[in-house]
Amino acid sequence: MRNLRVLLCLGVLAGLAACQQSTAPPAAVPVVAEPEPGFSVIEADIDQIQQALQNGTLSSRELVQAYLDRIAAIDVAGPSLHAVIELNPDALGEADQRDAERRQNHLRGPLHGIAVLLKDNIDATPMINSAGSLALADNRPPDDAFVVARLRAAGAVILGKTNLSEWANFRSTHSASGWSARGGQTRNPYVLDRSPCGSSAGTGTAIAASLASVGIGTETDGSVICPSAVNGLVGIKPTVGLVSRDGIIPISASQDTAGAMARNVTDAAVLLGAMAGSDPADPATAAADQRGSSDYRAHLKPDALRGARIGVVRASMGFHPAVDAVMEQAIAQLRAAGAQVLDATIPTQGQWDDPEFSVLLYEFKDGMARYLAGSNVAHKSLADLIAFNSAHADVEMPWFGQEIFTMAEGKGPLSDAAYVKARDDARRLAGAEGIDAALAAQQLDALLAPATGPAWPVDPVNGDHFLGAGYGAAAVAGYPSITVPAGAVHGLPVGVVFLGPAWSEGRLIELAYGYEQASHARKPPAYRPTL
Repeated sequence: MRNLRVLLCLGVLAGLAACQQSTAPPAAVPVVAEPEPGFSVIEADIDQIQQALQNGTLSSRELVQAYLDRIAAIDVAGPSLHAVIELNPDALGEADQRDAERRQNHLRGPLHGIAVLLKDNIDATPMINSAGSLALADNRPPDDAFVVARLRAAGAVILGKTNLSEWANFRSTHSASGWSARGGQTRNPYVLDRSPCGSSAGTGTAIAASLASVGIGTETDGSVICPSAVNGLVGIKPTVGLVSRDGIIPISASQDTAGAMARNVTDAAVLLGAMAGSDPADPATAAADQRGSSDYRAHLKPDALRGARIGVVRASMGFHPAVDAVMEQAIAQLRAAGAQVLDATIPTQGQWDDPEFSVLLYEFKDGMARYLAGSNVAHKSLADLIAFNSAHADVEMPWFGQEIFTMAEGKGPLSDAAYVKARDDARRLAGAEGIDAALAAQQLDALLAPATGPAWPVDPVNGDHFLGAGYGAAAVAGYPSITVPAGAVHGLPVGVVFLGPAWSEGRLIELAYGYEQASHARKPPAYRPTL
């Protein structure tokens, strides 16, 4: 073990199993924490927690302590999920403050006293923000990201940070989702030798395993939807501009956004309402206060599917027969609940892929320089990060390289004509000529597709074995999407994803909630060592 990793483990993650570099399969017989006496946090939703807090059978301190105990029992010990990369040392103190406010009848909203985990690419004091890289192992931001400030203002308790695919899975063409040099390999709690997807891998695993009430992920293209789907969660990827990116380590100004991850649509809607809002530091959010909502619970309508027109994007199917079977079952359930379900076509399907990748390369180089310029770390450019990885290849690149970093470093400024054309082409092909055209052709409320396939085995040598997905158009267009559990393939969760036009979060929440109430497809994780 190199000195750099020794210092990291002793200083940042003392006592957390995330310091382990091993990708070996977990023990054959996992140990899962038993339910706590009194109130059990396992599978507890926000309403249940708030009822217990209100009637005095639970305090926020006891809630946070229960999650801390559960993290110690199954994230560090037991199955060793490696989902939590760092704990907030002030978490119990924050909980005490929320309890004191409750005693004074000062409640900030539905998140008051609720424990939230954040992906480790979001600034949150007093913790490190590293994107999973040892290059940022001493990056302690001086203040909170805007979204974290909003969560704290809403009464949430920040429990800690979650592991992720290093650099949000934008370092190598051969990466394994959920692995970072700082956090090791995150495990899927349904079957432990399977991928948690990414890049919000730790958040997906942690919330599925009831290590917190709800969690925050971030997405550029699939990084909220995919880990939510394969971990049996609801994930909301909002319109780009609904949630501020201030204080979030970037990939793409065109596509980046934070998103909500929860075990049901209600909790995800509550969390999204607390996150949304205009921020002068992020001009993309100028319309958020007018177009968004501080409370999406008004859209939790059990009969929302009655009369809804939903288009199935069959071009996103066909990559796995069992996933297709889950989709057909979902279609039948939607129809039984009163929806009209039609076959739909995105005219430009897949044509945005090449311009999107070019945009991401350009914007990553530019955005990283901007973020690093405001940090307290020595690295101030993508070139500096490339040099760091090369100098510490034994711990940073034991399994895969940094081909994407190198490609991005070769790009010029955002004034390049090639960048401008790629940006405009990607938005047009996925947005106006893609999702918008498909919706308009048949007066549809939303599109429906499989979120992704079942989780594949963790393979650090060959990387991810990705079969297919249906979320790409919304990601590239900057439009919202919501995944909801729809079933399972050999015990591995499979989700469907609803896609809509810009600023249609409310309508998508209605459809997702209606489908959730019709299907009740989610099952808790079983922590099986293997299939």
